[in-house]
Amino acid sequence: MSIQRHLPNAITCLNLLSGSLAIVVALAQGDLTLAAGLVVLSAVFDFFDGLVARALDVSSPIGKDLDSLADVVSFGLSPAIIMIEAMWQLGFSTYTPLPLLLIGAFAALRLAKFNNDSRQTTSFIGLPVPANALFWLGLMASLPELYRMAPDPTALLIGVYVCIALLSYLMVSEIPMFSFKVKGLSLSALHRQIILVGGSLIFVLWLGFAGLSLSVLLYVALSVMRMNRKP
Repeated sequence: MSIQRHLPNAITCLNLLSGSLAIVVALAQGDLTLAAGLVVLSAVFDFFDGLVARALDVSSPIGKDLDSLADVVSFGLSPAIIMIEAMWQLGFSTYTPLPLLLIGAFAALRLAKFNNDSRQTTSFIGLPVPANALFWLGLMASLPELYRMAPDPTALLIGVYVCIALLSYLMVSEIPMFSFKVKGLSLSALHRQIILVGGSLIFVLWLGFAGLSLSVLLYVALSVMRMNRKP
């Protein structure tokens, strides 16, 4: 029983270690593909720690806090560092990409709200931080092509700053976002999730890592459409 009680927290620590390793790989080796893969691995651990905790009925306040602390690193700081390194590799100056660190700050704010909000048991209010991370991984993969297409580097930099503002706002906003924690297995209950999974598969098969950004935008669009249909 004691081992079962600690199993979800052990998985959460794997999330944290994977996210931390992503930062090391990005800065020490400059291998952004491997770093992005480690963040995706963190997302897998993040999915399973909650799943295991519910299956074993061992959820705890400490586990919830530990999960949020791990998520700040894996889905806030890690994608910020990966994006900063990607922009450095393109030749941007030391300081111009640093506003990307706001991603980590707003991820922390979003998780602090989540931990103290009883409304977010089966759905989310504001963009979940793993979705935020996936957006930035997709943008990182698109960055070299966007750099070639941009009329000048300043235009790309402004675009990145706009994305920082938009994603930071979405994380702390009051916009309801659906989750995969649904009651029942009817198509009516799952249709948004099915559309999201299907669309994401198409985007990723078509564009690779770059498709992740479109998947997150689709998720936001489906959530906003759901909100607007409510009376």
